[in-house]
Amino acid sequence: MAETISMEQALQKVKNHDHIVAGMAASEGRAFFMRLHEIASRIDHVSVDNCLPMHPYEFMVNPQYKDTFTVNSWFFSGDLRKAFPNKNIAFIPNQLHFAGVRRLSHKKPDIYVGNATPPDKHGYVSLSLSNVYEKRMIEAADIVILEINPHLPRTHGDLEVHTDDVDYFIEVDYPAPELPDAEPNEKDRRIGELIASQINDGDVIQLGIGGIPNAVANALLDKKDLGVHTEMLTTGFMKMVKSGAVTGKKKTLHKGKMVAAFALGTRELYDFIDDNPGVLMLDGNYVNDPAIIGLNENQVSINTSIEVDLTGQCCSESIGTRQFSGTGGQTDTATGAQRAKNGRSFIALYSTAMVKDKTTGERVETSKIVPTLKPGAAVSLSRNDVDRVVTEYGIAELRGTNIKERVQRLIAVAHPKFREQLLKSAEEIGYV
Repeated sequence: MAETISMEQALQKVKNHDHIVAGMAASEGRAFFMRLHEIASRIDHVSVDNCLPMHPYEFMVNPQYKDTFTVNSWFFSGDLRKAFPNKNIAFIPNQLHFAGVRRLSHKKPDIYVGNATPPDKHGYVSLSLSNVYEKRMIEAADIVILEINPHLPRTHGDLEVHTDDVDYFIEVDYPAPELPDAEPNEKDRRIGELIASQINDGDVIQLGIGGIPNAVANALLDKKDLGVHTEMLTTGFMKMVKSGAVTGKKKTLHKGKMVAAFALGTRELYDFIDDNPGVLMLDGNYVNDPAIIGLNENQVSINTSIEVDLTGQCCSESIGTRQFSGTGGQTDTATGAQRAKNGRSFIALYSTAMVKDKTTGERVETSKIVPTLKPGAAVSLSRNDVDRVVTEYGIAELRGTNIKERVQRLIAVAHPKFREQLLKSAEEIGYV
């Protein structure tokens, strides 16, 4: 049976050279990590694994603690990007369905810290907002510390943990971390409409994070009998359920159920999933396994990218060598969807971006369809696995095409002002 302790007592559990794993995003133990820096004077070194942290924790961002704490992350947030120059932050290359499995093969946690709902009458807590790797880490950790928070939704699936399998509870009282529902702009809406035109009633949907996926969700509100199999459950999915667009009646896997590995969105989303038997929060190693995704007939994967080269290589997580976010589930869901009967995968991006010129310091418009990726850019989705690339200028269908055809189709969806130069570059490289 878990013992309820104070935060001071919880921090005393951390020893020299401990390896701590945090829950993902809204599932991190926020109160614990807000105070972790307080023990810096008594420890030699502690490493922390996290994924999309939701708060600029002192131990993580303050250079004063860079020699005491090392941060390893599966997915960078803005706070991690800003703190990266401190040189104590490292990215863990991964595909989401293998993130926890492969990390555990390399390194076992001494301590797991996350949050959970209060125990029910049977002694079970719900891990609530994420099951990407959390339950696996709990089973592997020497010490399990959970912040018990009454504001978290109780979700169903396979993320229940009995109090006998927890060492310590800390009682906390903070709102569940939210992700505001980004308002789509005109480009987002155009891309959303283009993708929605390719989606049929009864399709099973996966959406990523940001304005474009939100625009896609808005464009799908008048569809019928859509299903959901997605790594991330967003506020957009909740809207689709409430509009009647999502019923799951035609799903071939987990019929009638919305399947996800984690949820991140507004309070309205959390209220919707609270004690909702129609939502299953399942192990990320299962949810994002391409072989499992492919069992959903008519599965559609929709993700975004930073830049795409003329052969179809997608860099969705870095700007050159600078880590920006993470691979997440892009490879998992894109390849999984294409395994499915009548499955489709979309990679969406604006045709251009405003980028600071290193010489003048001025921001200039630059094409995001490029002859070659920036030196050192991470290839999040290989050209072998790309299916359809979407900008506000149209959809380039690349499945099964050769390099010359890809060049032609990608230039056709690039911004018109860059098409001539892209063709010239393709000729110089020898693509055409």
